[in-house]
Amino acid sequence: MVDGSPTRPTLRHASSNDEHGRGPFLVSALADDWGVSDDVTTTWPTLPLTKGPSDMEPTTVTAPVLREMPLELPADLSAPTTARIAGRSLLTMLNWHGNVHAAIDVLHILVDNAAEHGLTPGKAGQSLHARLCVTQADALLIDVTDPNPKFPDFHAAVDGTMGRGLWKARQHGARLSWFVASDFEGKTVRAAIQPGRMVL
Repeated sequence: MVDGSPTRPTLRHASSNDEHGRGPFLVSALADDWGVSDDVTTTWPTLPLTKGPSDMEPTTVTAPVLREMPLELPADLSAPTTARIAGRSLLTMLNWHGNVHAAIDVLHILVDNAAEHGLTPGKAGQSLHARLCVTQADALLIDVTDPNPKFPDFHAAVDGTMGRGLWKARQHGARLSWFVASDFEGKTVRAAIQPGRMVL
């Protein structure tokens, strides 16, 4: 939301007779998180999307991305090891202020899940992709894309009733979602991790 005003929006409780002053309050009530850009011209919310007409799971709209790094992965079971090794360098370059150990574990889990369940054994021409992004709110987004456009047991996987991989990612503080990939055929599994105590 851009209004061009030089005044930073503040959260206040307008009285029933006030004609203005409810914008930030409403944003705060509806959004998981919100903030204001450094130049005070843009207010951004983080909103959960509801399930649409397709069978895709809810995902999350996030604050604008400030920095991002792609990670090309081999389309085989060596991908998780590649992700773990390369991920630390990418996080260093992104200068993310969070728990790097937890983030690397989450990246490894997502790539392992994609390699194991997203690839069709023996099929040529498949690819795995990962992307690490830091948002304006200093959240880390880890996107891992595989060629399989379906994830029928997503909730069971996250809850730990079907495997423990995504459940472990959630224990690291990752908020997990998935959506049909736009740049590649298949799906993207996303982990959003909020900044916190920095662990190098």
